[in-house]
Amino acid sequence: MARATAVFDPDCERCPRLAEFCRSTAERHPGYHGLPVPAFGDAEPRWLIVGLAPGMHGANRTGRPFTGDHAGVVLYETLHALGVSSAKESLTRDDGLRLRGVRITNAVKCLPPGNKPTPAEIRTCNGYLRAEIAAAAQARVIVALGRIAHDAVLDATDSARGEYRFGHGAEHALADGRILVDSYHCSRYNTQTRRLTPAMFLTVLARAQALAAQMR
Repeated sequence: MARATAVFDPDCERCPRLAEFCRSTAERHPGYHGLPVPAFGDAEPRWLIVGLAPGMHGANRTGRPFTGDHAGVVLYETLHALGVSSAKESLTRDDGLRLRGVRITNAVKCLPPGNKPTPAEIRTCNGYLRAEIAAAAQARVIVALGRIAHDAVLDATDSARGEYRFGHGAEHALADGRILVDSYHCSRYNTQTRRLTPAMFLTVLARAQALAAQMR
């Protein structure tokens, strides 16, 4: 069954647990964004990157996806190496950084406790991802960072999960004509354990960029 789309709501409180956690975090850390985090990047992207959720001291603090934490360092350095980020480090929402041809969002827009949203929270937030993908009609390639993002993209595009198995570097032709490219998440754990190396990450994102260029 298709789920309804929903325009991003910066004050969304549809998930009580997440809303309360965002409030309590903002109380403990004055000055933190502490609200749902909107997508960031080119308004007319050729490809999309979908992560898991805002990090406690990254996007939840700054209000921009993958900004201010380890995962963000890895992601923006890689995007800069590919020539689509104006800077190799994303520090704050107003640092002037710009993305060209690519846009970044998350499967879940609010900070989850322990970085682990529940299945119900992921489903509740999926309408926003669905709307973002629909609005970026010219984006024919989507990169999923991790299994949760992979499944969220499948749900948002009405693609059967059982037909598309997550795997680092895997490419999936979706029914709507888009290509889904999988990567391990650029989290501190994955990079420190060498499950994901800078070279591996660069290879996957470069492939996604090349596919997007081919599908114009």
